[in-house]
Amino acid sequence: MTEVRSEETFDAIVIGAGPVGENVADRLVKGGLSTLLVEAELIGGECSYWACMPSKALIRPGVALNNARQLAGSREAINGQLDAQAVLERRNSFASNWKDDGQLEWVENAGISLRRGKAWLIAPRTVEIADPEAGTHLAHARQVVVLATGSVPTTPDIPGLAEISFWGTREATSSPRVPESLLVIGGGVAGTELAQAYARLGASVSQLMRGKLLAKMPEPARKLVAEGLAKDSVKLREGVSFRKVSRDSAGVHLELDDGEILQAEEILVATGRTPAVTELGLAALELSGFDGRRLRTDQSGKVDGTDWLYAVGDVAGKVLLTHQGKYEARITGDAIVARINGDFDGTAKDWGKYTQTADQYAVPSVVFTDPEIATVGRTVERAEQDGVKVTEVSLPIAVAGSSLYLDDYQGWAQLVIDADRNVIIGATFAGPDVAELLHSATIAIVGEVPLDRLWHAVPSYPTVSEIWLRLLEKLGL
Repeated sequence: MTEVRSEETFDAIVIGAGPVGENVADRLVKGGLSTLLVEAELIGGECSYWACMPSKALIRPGVALNNARQLAGSREAINGQLDAQAVLERRNSFASNWKDDGQLEWVENAGISLRRGKAWLIAPRTVEIADPEAGTHLAHARQVVVLATGSVPTTPDIPGLAEISFWGTREATSSPRVPESLLVIGGGVAGTELAQAYARLGASVSQLMRGKLLAKMPEPARKLVAEGLAKDSVKLREGVSFRKVSRDSAGVHLELDDGEILQAEEILVATGRTPAVTELGLAALELSGFDGRRLRTDQSGKVDGTDWLYAVGDVAGKVLLTHQGKYEARITGDAIVARINGDFDGTAKDWGKYTQTADQYAVPSVVFTDPEIATVGRTVERAEQDGVKVTEVSLPIAVAGSSLYLDDYQGWAQLVIDADRNVIIGATFAGPDVAELLHSATIAIVGEVPLDRLWHAVPSYPTVSEIWLRLLEKLGL
C-alpha cells in the first residue's frame, strides 16, 4: 500500500492545468470555491508548449515570406530563404523555452492552489496525487472534481513502429533542428501544417496517408491546400498503406504495401488524438457515464450518472480544439458555482449561460496551412443529416480586396444556409490569411442573423471581406 504523506480538502479539484483546466479553476475561484489544480507536466499544457503556439510560430515566417514573394515590388527585394535557426529560436520564445514560470505566477495570483504530480480518482470526490518530490498525497473535494486532462496521440498499427524512435507532434514542434528529410504519416490538420512548415524550413518532405488530405474539408478547399503543398515541394501520397517501418544508421525506412520503400532522416506520425482517460482511475469507480474509452457529459460538462464529476476540453471528447475547450471550461465553471448556490437545476437550454451549445452548432477552426482553411458550423452533409433543408452558395474569392492583398490571389468561400429559417448555419473560407474572415461568420451563426438583416452589414472596400457581399448577391439579395 502506498504511504500517504498528507491529506487536504478543497471545495473543488481540477486535474489538468492546461488552458482548459486553468480556465475552469479560475471560474471556480471567482465563484468563491477553494480550488486545487493538479498538473503532472508544465502548467499551461499541450497548447502552450507543444501544439498551438510553437506550431504556429514555425508556420508564420514561411507564410510572411511567401506573401511577400507574391507581391510585385516586394518580391524583388527578397534574397535567400528562411533562416531556420532564427525561426526555431523564435519558436522557443513562444513556448517560453519550455518553462512554466509565467503560468505559475498567474495561478498563484489567481488564488488557485497547485499540486504538481500525477493524479487519479480512488473514490468519489477523492484524488490521489503522486508528487515526484513530496510523495503521495490525498485530496478530497467537498463539492466537485473536474477532469481537464486533454488528449493523447493515437499511434497507427504499423509493424515496426513501436520498436523505433519517431516524432509525434511534440517532437516536431520542439525539435532543435530541421532534418534533411522527413516522412509525415497523416493527412489531418497537424500533419499537414507541419509538413508544409518543415518543407519551408528546408527539409525534403513526403506526406502520406491512408485516406485523403484534410478529408473532412470541402473539395475546393482541399484542392487549394494540395496545390500550396505542391508549390513547397511536399510530395503528397494519398490512399497508401504501410507494410512496415524500421530505422538504422541511414535513417528511417518505410515500406508501402506495394513494396516501395521510402527513406528519410526522420518520420513524423500525426494520426489524430484521443481523450486522455485511461490513467484516471475511472474504471474502478464503475460510472454509468464512462464506457471504458469515453466520458458522456451533459451540456454543462457534468458526467452522466454523477452529481460530483465533470469533464471539459479534449478529455470530454466533444471538440478537440483549445479555444472550444476553454469555452467549455468557462461554462462548466459557472454552472458548478450556480448549481452549488441553487441558481441552476441542470436543465439544458440552447444558448443558455450554462449550456455548451456552440459545441453542436458553431465550432470555429482554422487549418494554418498556406493557403489557410477556416470553417465554422455545419457542412452541407452534416446539415442534411440533421434534417435541415439546405441551400449552399459558393464562389472563388476574387474581389478588389483580394487582388490588392496578393497578386494572383487564389481562394474559395462557401455559406451553408438553413432555407426554412433563412440563416447561415455553416461557412468555409479557403485562401491566404482567411482566418481573419472567420469570426464574422461565427457571430452570424451564433446570433442566428437573418439574411435580410445580414445584407445590411456592409463590408469595407477594398477588403477581402467583400466576398460576403458577393455571396449574398448570389443568393439573390
